Amino acid sequence: MGRELAAAFPVARDVFDEVDDALSQNLSQLMFEGPEDELVLTANAQPALMAVSLAVLRVLEHDAGIRLQDYVAFVAGHSLGEYSALAAARAFDVAAAARLLKQRGSAMQRAVPVGLGAMAALLGLDLQAVREVAAMAAQDEVCDAANDNGPGQVVISGHRSAVERALPEAAARGAQRAIMLAVSAPFHCALMAPAAAEMADALATIDIAPPAVPLVANVTATPVRDPAAIRHLLVEQVTSLVRWRECVLAMKERGVTELVEIGAGRVLAGLARRIDRTLTISALGTPADIDVLAKSL
Repeated sequence: MGRELAAAFPVARDVFDEVDDALSQNLSQLMFEGPEDELVLTANAQPALMAVSLAVLRVLEHDAGIRLQDYVAFVAGHSLGEYSALAAARAFDVAAAARLLKQRGSAMQRAVPVGLGAMAALLGLDLQAVREVAAMAAQDEVCDAANDNGPGQVVISGHRSAVERALPEAAARGAQRAIMLAVSAPFHCALMAPAAAEMADALATIDIAPPAVPLVANVTATPVRDPAAIRHLLVEQVTSLVRWRECVLAMKERGVTELVEIGAGRVLAGLARRIDRTLTISALGTPADIDVLAKSL
């Protein structure tokens, strides 16, 4: 993860070194060489994913001469990706983003004892139907809609027993599939309240500048530039629904015709195609991807 970028571009290598220094951890070695079971721990995965995104962006800026604000109307990120988006837009620097994400991942892991929580993807139901399923399954426990990823793809989160109760209820309401997810904690639900409190303290200690372009926030699916509002939304996001489907549609409604996913993988590009097939979608994560985009611009 990220090794090809680091080998091809000194400026990308600089980003990985910056993250290592900020965390006092050789995260880049873990990213490049594994072991995978350690890399996927949320306290490592969150800053690692951010590092790849910012490494790609730095290459675009430094080697291709592409300034974000010259080509981009909005930035957005899914869950931890909001920190990557804000760092890309210079609301805070890479080192601050790395430290915040390390703390965020650790806080989320500590918030709920292992095995108590769970998440599941419900396919073929819209958000309102999933909320009804979650309410039926809760039975004095927590079961919340956590991610509205796209048409017919909504994730629930909460107590394991409640999430398990939701699966047959979803099937009875016409879900095509209901799948338990292999996650280490129940993210984006009320059980994450201790992590939200910890992040409120952490975010209070850093300076946030107005981003160079507005962030379309997960919590509201609307653009925001005010630093105080951003700080509040990053805290609220820990326990709130990620309104990704609405974020994509909000950008389209404001004139966006092309979305570019920057970082490791192509998951968000795939979701965006499901949300609106009229949008032009691309993904940048490798040196070859960067070369193609730079030439097109």
